[in-house]
Amino acid sequence: MAGRHRLLLENAQQLVLVCGRGEEFLLRDGAASLAVLRGASLVVGLDGCIKAVGQADVIRNQFSEATFERVIDCSGKCVLPGLVDAHTHPVWAGDRVHEFAMKLAGASYMEIHQAGGGIHFTVEHTQKATEEELFNTFKHRLERMRRAGSTLVECKSGYGLNLETELKMLRVIERAQQSMDIGISSTYCGAHSVPKGKTAREATDDIINNHLPKLKELKLSGEIHVNNIDVFCEKGVFDLDSTRRILQAGKDIGLQINFHGDELHPMKSAELGAELGARAISHLEEVSDEGITAMARAKCAAVLLPTTAYMLRLKQPPARKMLEEGVIVALGSDFNPNAYCFSMPMVMHLACVNMRMSMNEALAAATINAAYALGKSDTHGSIQTGKQGDLVIINSSRWEHLIYQFGGHEALIDYVIVKGKVIYQNERCGTMSSY
Repeated sequence: MAGRHRLLLENAQQLVLVCGRGEEFLLRDGAASLAVLRGASLVVGLDGCIKAVGQADVIRNQFSEATFERVIDCSGKCVLPGLVDAHTHPVWAGDRVHEFAMKLAGASYMEIHQAGGGIHFTVEHTQKATEEELFNTFKHRLERMRRAGSTLVECKSGYGLNLETELKMLRVIERAQQSMDIGISSTYCGAHSVPKGKTAREATDDIINNHLPKLKELKLSGEIHVNNIDVFCEKGVFDLDSTRRILQAGKDIGLQINFHGDELHPMKSAELGAELGARAISHLEEVSDEGITAMARAKCAAVLLPTTAYMLRLKQPPARKMLEEGVIVALGSDFNPNAYCFSMPMVMHLACVNMRMSMNEALAAATINAAYALGKSDTHGSIQTGKQGDLVIINSSRWEHLIYQFGGHEALIDYVIVKGKVIYQNERCGTMSSY
């Protein structure tokens, strides 16, 4: 096949497709045997999409007359889909390292929250920060996520609570979408907490009557592209009725429902999400058996956040039960001032050790299933002809090292690629042993 193309990855020891038959998600049995090619190559076209995947000799013959902007020899290395982080809070100002010391001394999340810390501390600093200040810190955080292999990231607002600051955060996310080589799924999370001086009912009315109409106006004008709506459905924050009203109003203006539920207390959030047609629900440490059944039936993804349970010393979400009951299990870092982790490889490791997921299940959860949770598994999350050329190359002959080496991704990841363009190359590329 003649012509010019953007990228050729040649002769990978393992090329981890994840999905072998174009699946939009993988359940437990599907994840048990991920699709992996050995001695394989792939081609990304000038449009940033994958043009061919197959055995190295077949690709070499098929593209013998083609030219490439870049060729990377992947001998002895593994190629994986770019990782997908399905839950982050990356736009904020204010340092909360002092709260980590409080937690270590025994203070609970809600005790810190009620004492004026937590979300409200961050809200105060985020409201005061300029848009430029927020963008610069956000850009730095996204760059760190990319270096850890994430090529598609869900990014929430939610540290504004008033309309002005929520829109400021969404503009910062929009600016990154337009200027950076990374995929972003933007989430309006104005119902992250009840603002000081308001009741939950007043905050709910404000969101429905003021925030969402303005968001609809900006979406229609093309000024801001928002994909999802989120609510923190929790005791002492937004109850089930308020959550229902906000999520339905967001769905009515074309937003996917993707919200926090059943984290600290059993709220029947999973049942509500299944009823409303939610794309995904996050946390779920306190999910009921009935909620698990409802999510499986509704094909509503569970975005599990092992960093949160680890750092807050909560019980782990019931990942194994969800997998056995047929729930689509995805993973996210929950990056925020309360869970400061950029690394999806570390998230996968924690999921395996603390939530008893297999490495295959964790990789599926951090690729195709996380993409499904964001409504993007048609373009992201697996290596497949026609999908976006988002890829990670690791300096190891077995892909499992990306999970096995806890905190080792900085030396393991040689390249991170978005739309066939190398956006990160390790300076020590090819000089490190995989073990």
